[in-house]
Amino acid sequence: MDSRTEVEGSMFETSHVLGALLASSPLLAQAWTRCLRANAGSASFVIDRSGDAVFVAFSGAQAAASPSGLGGGFFEPVPLCSGTHELFAPLGRGEEDDGGKPQPVLLQADALRLFMSLYHTSEFQLLISETQNKSVVLTGHSVGGCVATLLGLYFLCSSFVQPNAPMPASLLCITFGSPLIGNETLSRVILRERWGGRFCNVVTQHDIMPRLLFCPLNSMPNQFTTLIHNLMQSRYTSMHNPQCSKSKSHLPDDQKVELYQYISAHISEAAVAEQKQHMGPYRPFGNYAFCSTEGVVCMSDPLTVLKMLHLTFITSDASRSIEEQHVSYGDLISKISENLQFKKRLDFGEYETKSNYSMGVSLALEASGIGVQDTGAMEAREWLELSMCQCPKQNSASLAIKLAKVTPRRAQIEWYKALCDDDMGYYDCFKLRKAKRDGKVNLNRIKLGQFWNELLSMLQDNKLPHDFLKRDKWVNAAQFYKLLVEPLDIAEYYRCQLHKTRGHYLSHGRERRYVVFDKWWNEDKESSKKAADRKRSKFAGLTQDSCFWAKVEEARECLKNACGEKNPTKLVELWQNINGFESYVNGLIERKEVSIDVLAPRSSYSLWVNELKEMKLKQARSLPSSSVLVGVTGGM
Repeated sequence: MDSRTEVEGSMFETSHVLGALLASSPLLAQAWTRCLRANAGSASFVIDRSGDAVFVAFSGAQAAASPSGLGGGFFEPVPLCSGTHELFAPLGRGEEDDGGKPQPVLLQADALRLFMSLYHTSEFQLLISETQNKSVVLTGHSVGGCVATLLGLYFLCSSFVQPNAPMPASLLCITFGSPLIGNETLSRVILRERWGGRFCNVVTQHDIMPRLLFCPLNSMPNQFTTLIHNLMQSRYTSMHNPQCSKSKSHLPDDQKVELYQYISAHISEAAVAEQKQHMGPYRPFGNYAFCSTEGVVCMSDPLTVLKMLHLTFITSDASRSIEEQHVSYGDLISKISENLQFKKRLDFGEYETKSNYSMGVSLALEASGIGVQDTGAMEAREWLELSMCQCPKQNSASLAIKLAKVTPRRAQIEWYKALCDDDMGYYDCFKLRKAKRDGKVNLNRIKLGQFWNELLSMLQDNKLPHDFLKRDKWVNAAQFYKLLVEPLDIAEYYRCQLHKTRGHYLSHGRERRYVVFDKWWNEDKESSKKAADRKRSKFAGLTQDSCFWAKVEEARECLKNACGEKNPTKLVELWQNINGFESYVNGLIERKEVSIDVLAPRSSYSLWVNELKEMKLKQARSLPSSSVLVGVTGGM
């Protein structure tokens, strides 16, 4: 079976079939019922048992008491501060951008405030005891969904840091019409920790709240901010006939159209910016269930979610008021359930001539509520097809095949290293480039770098499984590649004299992939612990510090500069660096963490050792009483 046949046979199940499965279960109706109960009550949350499960529902009306108000920090993104960092420790590590610069996790300010105010109450301790070792469903409508999401993240972070902490046995968070909660860094952390499957965000076609935070709130017209604030203060009393206990603020039709156009324009801009990697502060994460009277379609890719938030929103004009769109989830869930039970497709029409894949895309498009004649229908279909074709598991399998194909190149470099170990070492042989085989090694070095850069690009674009970095195969392969090939990159850097124009390799020349691979290895606690605990009886096959030769090059320059340095202060600094490196290498050699090529007679390191000895002897003979040298060389 070729890859296209595999796609046609199964890929659509990740969206339409998953949505149908979700809609056919009683879970959505049960969660929405609890949301209504929480909204109608005076408490910030309600706890309710249902068989073996415990539902915890948060009120969407909590924002009424917010002192900030819209435009005054209500929805502003704020970084995790020292007080909240301990509660969300794994999130605090954040991620890095393409340049290796740390990017902090930003959370919605008001949702974080509401969660922290709940955390410091006795009711929170009751909630912890009631959910311990239970199957827990967290849920909430509107801003209540944001608080439910933060509690879900709190539970997941706590179980990560303290495996024996009092936590639920299983966890699922279902939100209805919830605003976005965090930035792109948060979205990436969720992917990294494989937590996306814990969150299901239910969204209707014309609910403005899930799409609101793509807009710059500080420039929103006053009549719109008043309406939105009222939406979050409303309390609802019935699942099938939701009514606001407070007076509604219906907009005239012309202002209603203006509001929809305002939000639609900013979602569209955010989607375009996202493709260029310059998106605004908020980004979706987890699974999104797009609901219409025709069904439910589920997806998790952040960019596809963003596009569908826009394309479902710009379908035919909403017939209900904005308030009704925001509270219509119960009625819609009921209709979807009825359709699944009683709707029968007697005439398949166009579907009979289509493949499984094409039919799956058509069914997913229909379930999202976008008709074939609607604005954006063609674009929506293209995004659904793109989302379904980019199967992370298939991409992972494809990478495994490519890895097998480039493995002979790695083997050829290993063979090259073995030939050079006894004389000069492969670092210096490659740096001098005197043999024809050096050119072939260089080609292998470049091809391997291209493969790993491609892998990182796919990982950056979320085209690989969420658990990709939990697989020892890839972490170990990356670590072995780094230890074997980075010395050649260092040799090429200094052979081309780039250190004279850019600066030394460690601070100005190291490729980002090696920084990322260091991070993978250090975060893979089991692999790094095994490596640290291993006691060697012979020298390592590869020097365990892949940047060792870059440090040798810096040490050689320090020694050269020390020969002619007249300034005592600078001379002390140079000798401190030299002695520090000498001590560091002695430790590596004692632990046998270097390869035998380091100790080759004509290697750069061996030459440095001889130069250091000669310089110390020369200095000792010419300046035997020098306080400077006595201080920095230990008296020689």
